[in-house]
Amino acid sequence: MLLSTKEISKIWGISARRVAILCAEGRIPGAQQVGANWGIPEDAEKPSDARIKSGKYIKRQEDKPHG
Repeated sequence: MLLSTKEISKIWGISARRVAILCAEGRIPGAQQVGANWGIPEDAEKPSDARIKSGKYIKRQEDKPHG
C-alpha cells in the first residue's frame, strides 16, 4: 500500500514538503510519482538527514570577548 507525503510526514515527524524533496532526490526506495504527488510504501524507512553530518543539530556557543 502506498501512502501520501502528508501521511508519511505525520509518521516520520517531518514536513510533507521535506518528504517530497526526499522522494524527488531518490532517497526513499519504492517512492513513485503519481501525477503531481508521491506514493510512498508504508514500510519505507525514514532516510538519515544528509544535511547534517552528525545526524543531529549541534548548537555551538561562541567564545564571548573579554571585557
